[in-house]
Amino acid sequence: MDLQAIKQRFEIVGNSPKLNLALETAMKVAPTDITVLINGESGVGKEAFSKIIHFMSPRKHGPFIAVNCGAIPEGTIDSELFGHEKGSFTGAHDTRKGYFETVSGGTIFLDEVGELPLDTQARLLRVLETGEFIKVGSSKVQKTDVRVVAATNRDLLERAEQNKFREDLYYRLSTVPIRVPSLKERREDVYLLFRKFATVYAEKYHTLPVELNPDAQQVLENYRWPGNVRQLKNMVEQISVLEGDNKRLNAESLLKYIPQEGSTLPALSRKEDSNFSERDIFYKVLFDLRNDVSDLKQVVIKLIENGGAQQEFIEDNEELLSKVLDYQDSGTINSGNAASSPVFVRQNSQAPDHDIHEVYVEAQEANEDENLSLEDKEREMIRKALMKHRGRRKKAATELGISERTLYRKIKQYELEEI
Repeated sequence: MDLQAIKQRFEIVGNSPKLNLALETAMKVAPTDITVLINGESGVGKEAFSKIIHFMSPRKHGPFIAVNCGAIPEGTIDSELFGHEKGSFTGAHDTRKGYFETVSGGTIFLDEVGELPLDTQARLLRVLETGEFIKVGSSKVQKTDVRVVAATNRDLLERAEQNKFREDLYYRLSTVPIRVPSLKERREDVYLLFRKFATVYAEKYHTLPVELNPDAQQVLENYRWPGNVRQLKNMVEQISVLEGDNKRLNAESLLKYIPQEGSTLPALSRKEDSNFSERDIFYKVLFDLRNDVSDLKQVVIKLIENGGAQQEFIEDNEELLSKVLDYQDSGTINSGNAASSPVFVRQNSQAPDHDIHEVYVEAQEANEDENLSLEDKEREMIRKALMKHRGRRKKAATELGISERTLYRKIKQYELEEI
């Protein structure tokens, strides 16, 4: 059976080189009895690989069972795996066969094997080395013929250093390791998976399949998908149910269903090895300041344009307006005495209305010049961040200290889509 037939048989979607390598490795090791350790983040589909290995092995007509080691309480895990004798512990009213006995001749998939207690790990190691086990509460050694395929989303060597996992068991399990790539490592497959799930849920809920505009596709592919395929599948089902007749989504509509992961660190807390200089960081702070100052200037301009309470407004906000005008003149915020500000001088000298008009014109001109200067710097910083991270917008947004949604808007604004 070739690679494409395996994908169709187990409904695996994608053409990523890393995905194909993992599948090819599983196909090669399947005909043997070698123990396999499948590594990968939660939600990438590790169980599908264990089924491929079983299906393509000589044991395919034997039993297959998947056991989630992290979901079984520590007090009963030995009984579940190896069985127990009647009366061996409180509640053991009958003799029970464990999975290693009932699945003999087949394959057992131990998911989240890193969560096994140390005592159970010792029992498992004995099964792998000798094919022997002892039921809980028994002294009789029993034989089993089971192929073990294990999976984990943890670093087992790191857990071994912490004395939470046996190092000898790790090397016994990982005779052939298979690494299943995360969804962020196979971005070219994300939209293919989206379309597949959209079709599945359209049939399930008797509706039209959800489609995405090009800008929404870009958002979909740029998101890092911490929950991997499982998260994507759940999101598509949610959209299929909630969107009603709106079956073609744009980026804005799609973003409602994608968690926003803006940086939680302040802009100045960058790593020392960053390629951004202190001047770049200063410009970042300046951009934020510019927005606040620009908003205030617009309020002043509207007040002057609309007439009415000009005098009261200036009297009530002498100090604030002084800072705005000082910022306009020098490019920085001046915390000096408001009594020396241009506004204060105008008020105390009872300047005529044409002076107010001059303030309005000056504010407009300064705002335009300031915007041009700072927008150039902002565009350059965004361009540098995108170049540094090779167009990976999530990482660029984190570097800049802004949300991915804001970065997306800025890229459109400054026409940087091709980077």
